Amino acid sequence: MVQDTGSPVVTDTMAGRVQRIRQRMDAACARVGRDPAEVTLLPVSKTFGEASIREAVGLGFRRFGENRTQEIAQKAPGLVDCDIQWVVIGQLQTNKAKDVARLASELQSLDRLELAQALDRRLQGEGRAIDVLVQVKTSPEESKAGLEAVELLPLLRQLARFQTLRVKGLMTLAVLSPDAGAVRACFAQLRQLRDQARHEAIEGISLDRLSMGMSGDFELAIEEGSTEIRVGSAIFGAR
Repeated sequence: MVQDTGSPVVTDTMAGRVQRIRQRMDAACARVGRDPAEVTLLPVSKTFGEASIREAVGLGFRRFGENRTQEIAQKAPGLVDCDIQWVVIGQLQTNKAKDVARLASELQSLDRLELAQALDRRLQGEGRAIDVLVQVKTSPEESKAGLEAVELLPLLRQLARFQTLRVKGLMTLAVLSPDAGAVRACFAQLRQLRDQARHEAIEGISLDRLSMGMSGDFELAIEEGSTEIRVGSAIFGAR
């Protein structure tokens, strides 16, 4: 006979995984005196199919992060009834600007003027405007994308002239390291860069959002001021 301990059992379902993530988010906020309502959870659905995305929709999610516009193009037709907002979070080649303009509601990896110009042309053609975050490189790893910190203010000043691009904040990828201090430093740097940029008070540029933190490091990111964490495997399971 199994003894009833009275403790709730959380099964390994998507709902259970989301519940555990939100509990960890709340705890991270509590540690630094933040309101949990300040932090959004963005499910990253790359490589996961329609059934998984529909299950997440059933849990209340409507925004989904994808690395590749090709995946959005493949998935969007079968999910048109779900009213999904697709968020591009992966590094983007300029020739994919047309796909972003057509399919995405947001781009979190804007990192150069050339891409902004291409997006603006395509968005004007579509009669649309989208939210964008500027991706900054805070990790020493060559594999990590983003503009250098010294390039941020010059790019923000240029972006202010594009009416199709609503600049809402910054994004970064932290170093992949077991050293929590090194990971935390990446997030702290982005917050500091945001604060410095705010002092410039560039007209038309809003920097309220900091997209930083993923499945393995989001608690550190929240403690350092993240307003949105991008979580894939911790929600959907192993890829």
